[in-house]
Order: sequence, then C-alpha cells, then structure tokens
Amino acid sequence: MKKSSGGAADKKRVRRSSAPDPTSDGPPRVRKQAAKKDVFQVFAEKVRDHKDLVSRWAVLQETRVEYFRGKDFVSFLKNHPELKDILESDRNLETEEIANILLGKNLLVRCDRVVKTVRPGKKKLSTWPAHLEIFPEQVFSENDAFFAWTFVKRHPLWQTLLSFFWPVLTLAICLFPVYPHRCKLLILYSCAGILFLILSLLLIRGAIFGALYIVLGKRIWFFPNILAEEATLRELFRFWPKKDEEEKPKWTTRLLYAAVAVLFILLLRHHAPDEAARARYQKRVSNIIDDVLEWSPSLALSGMMEKQQNVANATGSADASKTGPEDAAPADGDGAKTFMEQYNNTEEVIDDVAEDKQHD
Repeated sequence: MKKSSGGAADKKRVRRSSAPDPTSDGPPRVRKQAAKKDVFQVFAEKVRDHKDLVSRWAVLQETRVEYFRGKDFVSFLKNHPELKDILESDRNLETEEIANILLGKNLLVRCDRVVKTVRPGKKKLSTWPAHLEIFPEQVFSENDAFFAWTFVKRHPLWQTLLSFFWPVLTLAICLFPVYPHRCKLLILYSCAGILFLILSLLLIRGAIFGALYIVLGKRIWFFPNILAEEATLRELFRFWPKKDEEEKPKWTTRLLYAAVAVLFILLLRHHAPDEAARARYQKRVSNIIDDVLEWSPSLALSGMMEKQQNVANATGSADASKTGPEDAAPADGDGAKTFMEQYNNTEEVIDDVAEDKQHD
C-alpha cells in the first residue's frame, strides 16, 4: 500500500512539473512576436526620417512638435511606394487606411490651426501655422489637415558623440594660442590644406560644368550633392552626376555664356596684382601668421613686465629731473624696487580695505 501511494505521489509530481506555468509569457514563438518591433512603428520612423516629406515645427499645447500636411503625406507615399513594403502583410493598404492605423496606435495626432481667421493685411491663412491644437476627430484627411508625430525621434550614435565633441572642440580652439609651436604649425598647415582642397574641388567642378555646358550643351555636375544642405554623408560625396533630363540650351545662350566667361577672365588678368604688390601682401600675411604662431604666455608676461619697468623708469627719470642730479637714483636697480614697492603698497591697501569691511 505504501509503495502504491508513493508511486501515485510521484506521478502527481511529474504531472505538475510537466504542466505549463500560467504565469509564463507563453511559448517562445509568442514571446518572439511580442519582442518583435511593430511594423507600423518602423514605418513611421522611416517616413519621419525621409527628407522628401515636407515638415515643419510648431507649438502644440506648450510643446514643440514636428508636423506635416495630409496632402503632402499622400503625395509622398505616391512617390515612394517602396516604403509600404515595411508593412509586410499590410503593404496593400491605402494611404488613408495606413494613416488611420498610425492615428489609432498614437504614432500620429491630428491637429488644427489655432488662428482660424485671416489676419489683417493678409489674403489667406498661413500655409504652416506656428501654433496648433488637437483636432476633436482623429481621422485622416487631406483638406487643410495637419498631423504631428507623437514619438521621440531617435538620434544615431554619431550625433550623440558629436554633441559631446563640439564643446571640447570649442575649448580647444580657444586654447590655440597656448599650444606648442609644432602643434600650431601642424594645425595651420592642415587647415590650409583642407581649405585649398575644398576651393580647388569647387573651382575644377565649376570649370568642368562650364566647359561641358558651352561645348556640348549638357548640365553635368560632378559631386552633385557637395553643396546640399540636407544630405547624408554617403550622398554628400557621391561622385557621379545625375542624368540631365532638362532641355538642351540654345546655341545663342551658350554663346552668350562663353563671351561672359572670356570677358571675366580678361578682366581678372588685367587687374591682377604685379610682383611687387604680391610680395608686399605675402609679407604682410606672413607677419600676421608669425605673430600668431610665435605668441606664448611667457612672452606676453615678460612683455607686460618690461612695460611696467619702462613706465617705472620713465617716472623715476622724470622725478630725478625735477629734484636735481644729486637726488637722482640709479635707474638699474631702483626700477625693480619701485615696481615691488608699488606692488607691496597695493597689497597693504587691499588688506586695509578688507579689515575695514570686517569692522563694518
């Protein structure tokens, strides 16, 4: 009997151990799906980071938000349908349905302009209002509807590191005068080399564009995004130009630009400085650079001390000329003594002022 009861107890223990724990998060597949990021969240981040979606900043209930217009969102998805592939099974949804899902997931909030009347002196309402309020009906619309992002935009790691690097760089620039001489030379020649490289690149780029435009009538810009304000690092240094889809310019326009270019070159050549002027300018610039490179705190302090001694010597010589030669003091040692006496007297005056403040 004891053995049978013991076997039954063991069976119960095995059953209890094999039974699923109701407090667990479920099977591994369910946990993976829960841990997987929402595709609409990823879609919203991609759309917000895309540079082709026109957006502005405004104040919504005392909070600065980034918002866009409904019609711009519709045209953006028409021009970039590949972004819908992020939605996987929901890629075939219409733009209005996608926007309503984003509103339902609180990734967007529909807003309305605070000022709904035309201001005096203007003919229509502002295209991008600076102050917004939450619209009562959270439904997508294209007609004069604004939508603000509700999630915090994530910044890449390099931007975070750069935000800490800028104060250090500013401090390093301010401390440039106290750098060692070799370090100053290295920084000077590095900056001059980078500046020369940028100017040469822009000059060669413009010369190639002008020559191809005048001779072949084609608009070809190498490094087309080098002067773009909003471009990624990869797009900024893209070498090959885009395909010229514009109409070919007329031969009269090309001839006019060629004549202007020739006149400009002749004008620069006529007003170019001669060798003597160039030598004077180079000497002036080199003197300024030498003053910056050779400056050091020790030289500055020694110069200040020499000025103090010269002032003291001049004061002593003036007193000696008034009192006569018999009362004149030697100029070598007494100049330093006079400076030290002035320093000691200044310290005594400071101590007296401090004691008077304590008594008061």
